[in-house]
Amino acid sequence: MTKENFHFFELSPSEFQEVLTRNGFPKFRAPQIRRWVFSRKTVSFDEMTDISKQDRANLTNLFGRTVFSGNLVAETTSDDGTKKILIEWPDGHRVEAVLLRDERDHRTGCISTQVGCAMGCRFCASGLDGFVRNLSRGEILEQIVRLNTLLEEPLRLTHLVIMGTGEPTLNLGALLPALAEATSSDGLDIGNRRVTISTVGVPGGIDKMTAADLPYKLAVSLHAADDATRTQIIPQNRFFGIKAILAAAERYFQKTGRRVTFEYILIAGVNDSAADARRLADLLNRKTAIVNVIPYNPVPELPWKTPSSRATVAFVRALEGAGVQVKVRFRKGDGINAACGQLRRSYRPPA
Repeated sequence: MTKENFHFFELSPSEFQEVLTRNGFPKFRAPQIRRWVFSRKTVSFDEMTDISKQDRANLTNLFGRTVFSGNLVAETTSDDGTKKILIEWPDGHRVEAVLLRDERDHRTGCISTQVGCAMGCRFCASGLDGFVRNLSRGEILEQIVRLNTLLEEPLRLTHLVIMGTGEPTLNLGALLPALAEATSSDGLDIGNRRVTISTVGVPGGIDKMTAADLPYKLAVSLHAADDATRTQIIPQNRFFGIKAILAAAERYFQKTGRRVTFEYILIAGVNDSAADARRLADLLNRKTAIVNVIPYNPVPELPWKTPSSRATVAFVRALEGAGVQVKVRFRKGDGINAACGQLRRSYRPPA
């Protein structure tokens, strides 16, 4: 058998079956191996003990010693239990992914979809080093599996948020097959409604999600209540505008029946006043919208500041007073630069 260098996670179940059958494996071997990887969190073929030594050697010849194609360059853990990993792919490019845990026993994987980001949001670390390329379906799925293996037995990931580096709606062709594997019963079996795809607000991308009639939640990073402020912090807004973004989000709700979350990073002196909150309330469908308020997480190279607790409370109260459902996302992982807006395509140690 000649070495073919397949990437395990690039193959769908049927493609994986075809590769094994073509290389002389019995038909039952493919689902058996997938159970080892997805249900038993075993990533080394040598540890799949109910598979013959010859078949394990043949699997190593086809895929390498493990199911992973990337190398784990760094793993850091914060005081609150958040873990961040840095993966380097064979081409030398890198991405970060994060495992978050909370008091409700949610175990959430935060996943990247691109190496770098082209959106250029001026408050976010992810785009500081520019955009390089899309991640493949296998590279996206590998992040999820790696985070799952960080959990002690018998724990598994319960939620996924596609909020890492990159704009997910510009890489749906790779993201959606990866999520199909992560949510399938013979994959990681994560509930469809426990997956959230976050977009900076690309109307065409949201419409593609709407047309696909996806079972996932949609989160839109709005971050401002008027176009002038939004364009100041999200330059790409000049191509779309808030009105077009909200219209696309409404189409998503009308098609899927799933309420849309609007993420709003509070930046001191930029978008955090009670007047901003009232303008935001006037924009939204108060019966269907949820606002996720996120006090800004500092990035050393950037000038923006986190608002005071008093300003945050006043902003939230103004929204609630206008009849908007509000959640506040408190920081997790900021001690290791793993909080919202702090992920990059290369490792930076904590300050």
